[in-house]
Amino acid sequence: MRDFQRPGRSAVLANNGMCATSHPLAAGAAIDILKQGGNAIDAAIAGAVVLGVAEPQMTGIGGDCFALISPAGGDDVIAVNGSGRAPAAADAAALREQGHDTVPLQSAHAVTIPGAIDAFCAMSERWGKLGLSDSLAPAMRYMDEGVPVSPRVAFDWEDSEDTLSESGRRHYMHADGSRPKVGDVFRLPGQAEVLRRIAQDGRKAFYEGEVAQDMLATLNALGGVHTADDFANVACTIADPITAMYKERELLEHPPNGQGVIAQLMLNMLAQFDIGSMDPFGAQRAHIEAETAKLAYDARNRFLADPEHMGGRIEHLADLETAEKLAALIDPRRAMAKSPTALSEAVHKDTIYITVVDRDRMAVSLIYSIFHGFGSGIASDKYGILFQNRGAGFSLAEGHPNELKGGKRPMHTIIPAMLREGGRVTMPFGVMGGQYQPNGHARVLSNMVDFGMDPQAAIDAPRSFAEKGKLQLERGYSDAVRAELADMGHEIETPKVAIGGAQAIRIHENGVLEGGSDPRKDGCALGY
Repeated sequence: MRDFQRPGRSAVLANNGMCATSHPLAAGAAIDILKQGGNAIDAAIAGAVVLGVAEPQMTGIGGDCFALISPAGGDDVIAVNGSGRAPAAADAAALREQGHDTVPLQSAHAVTIPGAIDAFCAMSERWGKLGLSDSLAPAMRYMDEGVPVSPRVAFDWEDSEDTLSESGRRHYMHADGSRPKVGDVFRLPGQAEVLRRIAQDGRKAFYEGEVAQDMLATLNALGGVHTADDFANVACTIADPITAMYKERELLEHPPNGQGVIAQLMLNMLAQFDIGSMDPFGAQRAHIEAETAKLAYDARNRFLADPEHMGGRIEHLADLETAEKLAALIDPRRAMAKSPTALSEAVHKDTIYITVVDRDRMAVSLIYSIFHGFGSGIASDKYGILFQNRGAGFSLAEGHPNELKGGKRPMHTIIPAMLREGGRVTMPFGVMGGQYQPNGHARVLSNMVDFGMDPQAAIDAPRSFAEKGKLQLERGYSDAVRAELADMGHEIETPKVAIGGAQAIRIHENGVLEGGSDPRKDGCALGY
């Protein structure tokens, strides 16, 4: 139990249904859908699409999503991959010939075909109760009427506004060119019209016809090689999750092209150390976790890609022997001089996560993103659809498994998760924060398993992350810990932005739902 004389959040407890996400209006929309008789799929879609106007720097209908779904009446879990592919004509060789070493972040070359809308349509049709029109109704209303800008969103807007292109600034800044500030009302009327068309005609209203032509014209004018066929042929895929055990907890992750297997690799490595005997906020734990992350992320950067191009590398990353060999390289008293290889992706922090559990105990773990802050910065001319820059997740290195090629999915950072205990689904959860996410999954799960924290405490706890040769420590770490880590050889940095943001819903054995929501974001858990 938390100390009620210190700042903090209590867990949210409810019987009938719950949503946890990073903006209260989205959580409220999801709960309203549950109260109307919708299920967790209907509610998760509703909340996620609202986040496209409530947190437009983080996500939107020009982005991708991944989901783990546990249907009511059982503990099976299904993985839905709503990530888009590179245009058929895309080729790393062409960018290399232009002198590029990486995919330019704010260019049409970085724009993969948006996959989220196709996935939402498929999920609604296959598992929803109310239908897509009901799920999209809250977002249509908020996009038309507007949403007051919240504090974290305003902070991010200031940090990322330079990303926006001319079309992006027209749709995502005030008419006088200034950025929205806390309390300003932000609207997306063009996207409200797009949603109305999708509600009426389904996915074809987005991937064909006038809306698709608006997207194509914008991208082609900026040098994109996207075609009408690229949009028309979008199709999400459905698969089984990948699983790994961490001390009697079964962690279910989305398979590649997401990086969930790296969370499992990190936990397999951490299991080689007696983490539970360490101070949870001390130097030794932060050091072991940092060294684990360096090695795990190096493996990610070399191997992770579209699963059709990974060969046996998935099995290699998931193999316990791989984790044991990597863990043996860690010096418990000294930091590595630097990361084993340079990271192949640019630093980014922008994603939303939503989880919903309904009265029948269907559970949804959904993550939805446009990648960097405001994505590529490019918005379609007429409707203001802001394009993701997921293509920046590709490598331009010739022969790399993740090399940019037409029709491939890039290595993705966004990863939803679920826990099972004794075969029972007990907690959908996710940790936002770009490449931090595998480390975040490992940290939250270790907080719960090794230190007995409840979900809210596990989310609240200070975070660290080894990134680009530095060890980022949130201000929750003491000066003594900082000094000890520096003595071990770590270069310490306090990040400008809090590390990640998490949401979780624990499903207790008696059926009670317990929600936790990260104070690093503007959101909350709500139940009824």
